[in-house]
Amino acid sequence: MSETASPAEPWPKVVLTGAQMLFVAFGALVLVPLLTGLDPSVALFTAGAGTLVFHAVTKQTVPVFLASSFAFIAPIQGSVASFGVSATMGGLMAAGLVYVVISQAVRLKGTAWLHRLLPAVVVGPVIMVIGLALAPVAVSMATGETSDNIDYGAAIFLSMASLLVTLLLAVFGRGLLRLVPIMGGIVTGYLIALLMGVVDFTPVREAAWFSVPSFTAPSFHWAAILFMIPVAIAPAVEHIGDMVAIGSVTRKNYLEKPGLHRTLLGDGLATTVAALFGGPPNTTYSEVTGAVTLTRAFNPKYMVVAAVIAIVLAFVSKLGALLQTIPGPVMGGIMTLLFGSIAVIGMNTLVRAGQSLTAPRNLVVVSLILVFGIGGMQFGGGQFTLQGVSLAALVGIALNWLLPREEEGE
Repeated sequence: MSETASPAEPWPKVVLTGAQMLFVAFGALVLVPLLTGLDPSVALFTAGAGTLVFHAVTKQTVPVFLASSFAFIAPIQGSVASFGVSATMGGLMAAGLVYVVISQAVRLKGTAWLHRLLPAVVVGPVIMVIGLALAPVAVSMATGETSDNIDYGAAIFLSMASLLVTLLLAVFGRGLLRLVPIMGGIVTGYLIALLMGVVDFTPVREAAWFSVPSFTAPSFHWAAILFMIPVAIAPAVEHIGDMVAIGSVTRKNYLEKPGLHRTLLGDGLATTVAALFGGPPNTTYSEVTGAVTLTRAFNPKYMVVAAVIAIVLAFVSKLGALLQTIPGPVMGGIMTLLFGSIAVIGMNTLVRAGQSLTAPRNLVVVSLILVFGIGGMQFGGGQFTLQGVSLAALVGIALNWLLPREEEGE
């Protein structure tokens, strides 16, 4: 079987395969806006638009779909609470521009400097902070604290049922089922909530069938920008791994062609475009890489079709309204796993580096990143407050830069 589909491939097959790719990404795509208070219809639109931007920059060479980034869930929740949605979008635009700057530095200098600036001993604990800093939010949603019409017992039942199905599909699922554990958990939780009578369909009845998504223009505030910029560090480093992963599936070296600088640029511009319309940042989706592995659908054209379908669905406002009727505890159950899994990715980054974490230098760097990031340490005040992930990342980079290296180096 050839690695790319034939140019004469029938359009019905292309459209169906593209729709399947969107289906695989759909659960995670809409989960991020639902957890962060953003509009899922806008997220659908910006995922489609971001994917098209990426493929324009990379000239349709990489079979990836870009959609809502999990790494930004906790920071967006914190930023929206502190600065509002519009200022958060300004911060996310700046985070996207960090990718753009990194892409140009990679184009000029290669990647060695990036690994020196951001070794595993910094990136690993920063990713852990991203996952764990707002873990209490997941628990409060799972226990029904954020839902007015659901008591504690019903909330626990709903959240744990959703979580259990997600776990079972992720661990024991086969074929396509293994690629959609989040969607499986949400659908199961939603059906149970329907049987319990705790789903309110008023928003669906009141919504028109078709309408323009509720786009939000960004505004720019230093505090929100400083809060969000360091969050881009971990996904930018993770992007390299994503490109290697999809390259190992298709047996192509995307770090050389189209080049890491182009894929990073596409990712950064996709995030900036998403924030321009009020959507969450975009990232390459490992679920879709899994689907590509399973179906051998290596042609990037499928992803372009998936992007166009996502944009069309964004204008079906009853779909957006239906997504917003999903009860909080259902989402809370999924969040407990997601936030934990992000932390495990950070832990795995440290483990793979194979360095001793009890060596004095590493111990200091990792300890302070974790405690400053999770414990709520903050410096400054007003517009120039540094806290959470942003503070943790900057402390980690500074310590890694200033502390003397040990014999083997980083």
